[in-house]
Amino acid sequence: MDTNLTTRQIRILKCLIEEYINTAEAVGSEVLDRKYSLGVSPATIRNEMAALTEVGLLKQLHTSAGRVPTPEALRFYIGHLMQEKKMSVTEEVAAKEKVWDSRFDFDRLMRHTTLALADRTKNLSVAVTDAGDVYYAGTANILSTPEFYDIDVTRTVLTLLDQETRIRQLFFDRQYDPAETVHIVFGQDLGWGDYFEPVGFAFTPFAAGSGRRGILGLIGPCRLNFPVVLPTLRYFSELVSGMTSGW
Repeated sequence: MDTNLTTRQIRILKCLIEEYINTAEAVGSEVLDRKYSLGVSPATIRNEMAALTEVGLLKQLHTSAGRVPTPEALRFYIGHLMQEKKMSVTEEVAAKEKVWDSRFDFDRLMRHTTLALADRTKNLSVAVTDAGDVYYAGTANILSTPEFYDIDVTRTVLTLLDQETRIRQLFFDRQYDPAETVHIVFGQDLGWGDYFEPVGFAFTPFAAGSGRRGILGLIGPCRLNFPVVLPTLRYFSELVSGMTSGW
């Protein structure tokens, strides 16, 4: 990816991505001009968006004059531009209270953890152990997301939850950068077909006690609310790992 971007291009890209995360709609220069103080004309914004499209960071949908970020742009945003919104102490305490009573029963702990994670992020949450157990919660959350109004996309994702081999392939068998505490995968990276293209996955490992490993993850649109999702996943992973450390 070409990272030789100007300061202005980076600012426009950041604003466009955050607008897209919030609205799920292709973003035009007029919107950026109206809602963000970019200090340049709409024509200049349009020219810069064209340049960002040229280097593969934006793409234009057939149905709209606006642009949406590509997975490359989202990775650049996650790695260089976004500011994480860490959970407040109050939010951490509330999350801990939801799972604390289950700390001696792994099955209950996973069910309560996925419920709390889905509730906090408004996505579909999933926990998978290396023994093949799969827990999930929040399936109704994806139904309120525009990307999942397409019944074929929704069916494909919900079917994935019953496919242990594919889930293991995604969470345990792929090679990931060990420096990343939370891994991000976009549907088009998987080669599993067009219906996965709008889908994004964020997940992190946790210790499941007795030498077992687990993965805690979120499934949603490619435009997951990364500033919230990453610190939230880290918190829940550390919480579960701490609770099972003595097993």
